[in-house]
Amino acid sequence: MGVKGFVEGGIASIVAGCSTHPLDLIKVRMQLQGESLPAAPTQAAHSLRPALAFHSPAISAARVHVPPPPPPRVGLVSVGVRIVRAEGVAALFSGVSATVLRQTLYSTTRMGLYDILKQKWSDPGTNTLPLTRKITAGLVAGAIGAMVGNPADVAMVRMQADGRLPVHQRRNYRSVVDALASMSKQEGVASLWRGSSLTVNRAMVVTASQLATYDQVKEAILDSGAMRDGLGTHVTASFAAGFVAAVASNPIDVIKTRVMNMKVEPGQAPPYAGALDCAMKTIRAEGPMALYKGFIPTISRQGPFTVVLFVTLEQVRKILKDF
Repeated sequence: MGVKGFVEGGIASIVAGCSTHPLDLIKVRMQLQGESLPAAPTQAAHSLRPALAFHSPAISAARVHVPPPPPPRVGLVSVGVRIVRAEGVAALFSGVSATVLRQTLYSTTRMGLYDILKQKWSDPGTNTLPLTRKITAGLVAGAIGAMVGNPADVAMVRMQADGRLPVHQRRNYRSVVDALASMSKQEGVASLWRGSSLTVNRAMVVTASQLATYDQVKEAILDSGAMRDGLGTHVTASFAAGFVAAVASNPIDVIKTRVMNMKVEPGQAPPYAGALDCAMKTIRAEGPMALYKGFIPTISRQGPFTVVLFVTLEQVRKILKDF
């Protein structure tokens, strides 16, 4: 029974992750809006002058580099259109191999562990589980799943964000395997767990809110007799679970994305010293609501993802019920 829960959750998670990957990519790009990009190396060359040239104040003033204003922030559809125009339709699926690996490691683990804990902690007489225990089971399952899947999560964020970097600074990972190998070689094995504390925190929040809300809403609908245990109940409970998970996890997700995507040059201090430093710099530079950047694509992705996840899970359970 324990292995069965992992298999069911893994299949449902992979289907949901691949089907909503373009929305996840747009969400990552929107979360990085407003974050300053490293300057191109050619910019410094424009200020070079011959050693014996006369230094005219007017000319010197004209040559002072004035940074361009930040690009206007755009919405979900606009970001998607820009990606397609600049990088092609295939760019919407950048990092999909990392998504498959992430769902295989992270979601399979959390879904399987949550199912085991739910069975062990349920009341034998009524076969029910109080909301507090559901939340606790989600926190535990999410934390363990996140630690297992963090390398794939880092690779996925980098592959999704690569297209927004200047051409000479792109990492150009060919696949998730190439991404993991390159990171290990260039930045050390420890870089595969960069932002792991944020990943764990986010996974705990998402798993607890998503799985516990789904089970709680589903039970409430069935107990009230409003709907039967069918597609309508599954979709309704899924939407509720997706909304709660998106609201609870978006600030952590923004910080996690920026920490994982930061480029650390040899011999230089990293842009962010940690999660708290990233949060403070983001708020100071862009305001508190910057922590909810990408919320529209987050809810647009989290809703369909959760619906596909649980509808697929219920169908897989029916197929494997005799095993």
